[in-house]
Amino acid sequence: MSPEASEVDRPLRRDAARNRELILETAAEVFAEQGLDAGYDEIARRAGIGVGTVYRRFPKRAELVLALFESRIEEIIVIATEAATRPDAWDGLTWFLEKTVELQVADRGLKEVMVRTISDDEHRAFGRDRLRPIIENLVARAQADGMLREDVAPTDLGVQLALLSSITTPAQPELWRRYLALFLEGLRARPDQAPLPLAAPADEAIHEFMLNLHGR
Repeated sequence: MSPEASEVDRPLRRDAARNRELILETAAEVFAEQGLDAGYDEIARRAGIGVGTVYRRFPKRAELVLALFESRIEEIIVIATEAATRPDAWDGLTWFLEKTVELQVADRGLKEVMVRTISDDEHRAFGRDRLRPIIENLVARAQADGMLREDVAPTDLGVQLALLSSITTPAQPELWRRYLALFLEGLRARPDQAPLPLAAPADEAIHEFMLNLHGR
């Protein structure tokens, strides 16, 4: 490739990258308000670009949904990573749970992303495989400090996060906070605590659970 061609291509690549990020940011806003059925026309209008640009970047809605899912997982990873740096292990765990539910409740599109279009393999590749080690660390730290009951598993948190993010009504949009507080009380280690019944679900069961939760 000639130097001249290289100089021309670099701005084009930068423009394409900027457009991609702009589309993702705008799609996140639109999907949060309207759900995943929102049209490309609305995304393009808000982004200030032509609808053809949106279709060129994401010809299939599934591609846009997957890209949005990946970006949201990155946000949760940032939250989990910051939680792991907090000196108090229990504070780190509870802060992670609160912020993650807060993110999902505020974003209708994110909740729908978790059960629509994306396959179980994609959930595992982009979500659980990256998040699980960080969550395992949060759980292990809190258990080592004697604050978290010993029979809690990382997948228990995943199940509860899905449930809690669904507990909201127009009259009480933050109703989930009441049930998060109840859940946290149940997580605390206490003397002479009866063991939990049954075993925590396997990773493979989480996707099926979320499909059941949303009636799909």
